[in-house]
Amino acid sequence: MTAHAELVSEPIEGGAGLDEDEDEEAFRQFVLAVEPRLRRALVAAYGVERGREATAEALGWAWEHRDRLGDIKNPVAYLYRVGQSRSRRRRRRVLYERSALTERAVEPGLDQALASLPERQRVAAFLIYGNDWTPSEVAELLGIDVSTVNTHLARALARLRAAIQGGSDEHT
Repeated sequence: MTAHAELVSEPIEGGAGLDEDEDEEAFRQFVLAVEPRLRRALVAAYGVERGREATAEALGWAWEHRDRLGDIKNPVAYLYRVGQSRSRRRRRRVLYERSALTERAVEPGLDQALASLPERQRVAAFLIYGNDWTPSEVAELLGIDVSTVNTHLARALARLRAAIQGGSDEHT
């Protein structure tokens, strides 16, 4: 397990037995450890705006249920699923959204090609190549095998190459 993966999977010390200031500080430390990875994963799945909203929803849920967080083995993966379920209840799902705040992609067709990928293929490609996650970290986040992540990644790359080169991708 990588150093940052260990950090975000540590249980939160909070809830019962702590005074209010200690409880808030413990939760603040938890958010500092978990939020960046959680946000990247949800942005990969839903685009910038919806991903950030889903992150806020998941962290809001975490605050309300902070007494239960100590029992969760992988809080990033758990809160990812919370963010997914809360996001799906609120609005229609967006597959990928190009941010107006980011610089233009090096390849002009990359944004549209990413938008055309199925969700798990896009999440795998975005997190592994865009955010330096390992396939095992993505597998843990999505609750799937590493071999499945590698399959999603290979298919995503094939589709991206075909889309950018103007070809069609009939076999994936």
